[in-house]
Amino acid sequence: MRSSLIVVSLLASLLAACSSQPPAPEQKPAGVEDRQPAAQTSPVTNEGIDPYSLAALKDPKSLLSKRSVFFDFNQYVVKDEFKSLLEQHGKFLVANPKIKMLIQGNADDRGSREYNLSLGQKRAEAVKKALLLLGGKEDQIEAVSLGKEKLRCTEQTEECWAQNRRGVTIVTGGANS
Repeated sequence: MRSSLIVVSLLASLLAACSSQPPAPEQKPAGVEDRQPAAQTSPVTNEGIDPYSLAALKDPKSLLSKRSVFFDFNQYVVKDEFKSLLEQHGKFLVANPKIKMLIQGNADDRGSREYNLSLGQKRAEAVKKALLLLGGKEDQIEAVSLGKEKLRCTEQTEECWAQNRRGVTIVTGGANS
């Protein structure tokens, strides 16, 4: 009788564990929010230049003139060192709602064409997600992968491969509003 109760309670536990509730979706951190004050919260620009104007995109003293976000090998998580850069691009998109931006995801030349296209797309999407979280709008930003088709460096060294693992922001259209 006692062994029957044990078997029944084990079966009840097993059935409860196999309930039809869907598993909770895996949540990945956006990897762009930092509650600590940034060392540089706004771009350094020449006097008289609006820090979020099209002119700031070409001003070498502005963070907006920096367009590349680099990734670690086989990774597509935006690193902390690029948060301030993406914050400035996010503020630029908010200040210029008619601007369109293309994010090109790139990979180094190791791995298959298909793998690198997929990895490049994930990198472009990571940059796009960060910009959306920082205020950019879905209709402003497009993410595409170039895979290993647009290499910045062709030497077979780690330093060179690191230059190719990137997401690049390109303003493609629109005007200041």
